[in-house]
Amino acid sequence: MKTDMINWDDIDTVLLDMDGTLLDLHFDNYFWLEFLPERYAQTQGVSTEEAKTTLSAYIKAHEGTLAWYCIDFWSDKLNMDIRKLKQEIQHKIQIRPFVMDFLRALKARNKKLVLITNAHPRTLDIKLEATRIDECLDMIISSHQFNEPKEAQAFWHALQDYEQFDPARTLFIDDTVRILDSARDYGIKHLLCVHQPDSQLSRNITAYPAIHHFDEIMPDAR
Repeated sequence: MKTDMINWDDIDTVLLDMDGTLLDLHFDNYFWLEFLPERYAQTQGVSTEEAKTTLSAYIKAHEGTLAWYCIDFWSDKLNMDIRKLKQEIQHKIQIRPFVMDFLRALKARNKKLVLITNAHPRTLDIKLEATRIDECLDMIISSHQFNEPKEAQAFWHALQDYEQFDPARTLFIDDTVRILDSARDYGIKHLLCVHQPDSQLSRNITAYPAIHHFDEIMPDAR
């Protein structure tokens, strides 16, 4: 399916989220909601349901902060090697449909492609090793470099200082509404969301223009 929601002649820079946008969020949801609680239950000698309740409270308390995305923070808090645990299920990391074709098509149109992610650098390394999506990108930035999550206005100012871009000619694609809100408040003109970031869960976005897959906004070949 092809839509007209993006006029590619108006875009110079494409800022791309990773988890739930380029990659299937199912890996992350499975890790935090199923795999980690099972391992935490084993280490604490409690039931899996008790572990889920405890971890859910911890996660909710830090949602949207840089700590929420930091595997060092969670490794220390839970006394578990989060990076090692993620590597155990690395095979579950999957690229979302049409992503590589989309990135190559944008490169052919000479768009600047910048991955901006809240993922911790060590988590980022695991995912890039598994997917090699970095081969189609011009730049990769973790919000941990700026000590601010994408939810914060300070992130966008730091990004502009680090790599100048014109907000009026920039497209930002993310699966999280609160992050798109932050980008909107900063002044990024072209914003796009993803309806179903986790391939196993249905969701419908109304707050922003949204796509199911990247074939809907694939630029024409040139």
